[in-house]
Amino acid sequence: MKVEQNDKQLLFSETIIPDIFFAEYLSQIPGDYVKMYLYMVFLSKYKKDIKVNDMSKKLSLPVKTINDGIKFLEDNKLILKKTTGFIVTDLQELTLNNLYKPNLTQSKETVEQISKNKARAKVIEHINNMYFQGIMGPTWYNDIDLWFKKYNFDEQVMIALFDYCYKRSALHKNYVQAVAEVWGANKIQTWNDLDIYDQKQEKLNKMKNMIAKKLGKHNGLTQYEEAYIENWVLDFGYDMNIIEKALKRTTFKQNATFEYINNIISDWHERNLKTPDEVDAFLEQRKKQSKDIQEMKSKVAKANYEQRQYNNLDFLYANVTDDSTLINDKKGDN
Repeated sequence: MKVEQNDKQLLFSETIIPDIFFAEYLSQIPGDYVKMYLYMVFLSKYKKDIKVNDMSKKLSLPVKTINDGIKFLEDNKLILKKTTGFIVTDLQELTLNNLYKPNLTQSKETVEQISKNKARAKVIEHINNMYFQGIMGPTWYNDIDLWFKKYNFDEQVMIALFDYCYKRSALHKNYVQAVAEVWGANKIQTWNDLDIYDQKQEKLNKMKNMIAKKLGKHNGLTQYEEAYIENWVLDFGYDMNIIEKALKRTTFKQNATFEYINNIISDWHERNLKTPDEVDAFLEQRKKQSKDIQEMKSKVAKANYEQRQYNNLDFLYANVTDDSTLINDKKGDN
């Protein structure tokens, strides 16, 4: 194959991609958009225009994908739209601005306090080495500092947060942020708080499995069914002893739904029934009331029946008396 002059230029040239792209952006970008970005960096190097149709043919991607990708890259500030077209963002400059711009509004004392916080510095170093092989992206430092302040996590909880996400192969910012939000909402700040929360979650998961087994749900529970159970356990404070009493009441009801079970348990909660004994006493009372009502209905029905019989006999006797009188009158006439 003959190598043309332009090919020789390409053969010995290089397109540089900054490390910050691999550390911060690569895991967040869909594969097709990564291809687009790399090609745009290549075009930018040679100051060539970014044209949708040309990219579509070159990358073998639909025009719609190219347009969607351009919007995605623009929204994430990887490219900027100018009057003359698009230009590729200097990621190193962008990252530095994001890192240091917020600090301009901080007081000198705050900056000094952060820099002197050796414990947190050790935590960040540990997270970097343990979960990022020593190449943690710069923006993670800002995020960790933010989570320390927003949720008031202590150092052990922060490490546990990253360990939790790492073990689930979900060490990306959106997931870590979501877990941090849940822990913050549950007032987790210390290692002891986290330990208590974990124990509750373990107990909750066991109860979910037990309930699924008792109801014959071998394929597991739906998200909505799990939400019902979380409400019974976490909000109502009910344990399996009480919940099982509600489950037993579905034995004679065909196609009993979680909504039906929830109505029973919610009724007990509204009546402030807190223990199995209180539930049993309530059920026994309801059973007696139901029996009394049935006896009352039976008595009323019997009384109504006897009254109808009495009325019918009076009518019959009245007719017989009248007929007898007529017969006797006829005999007297004869």
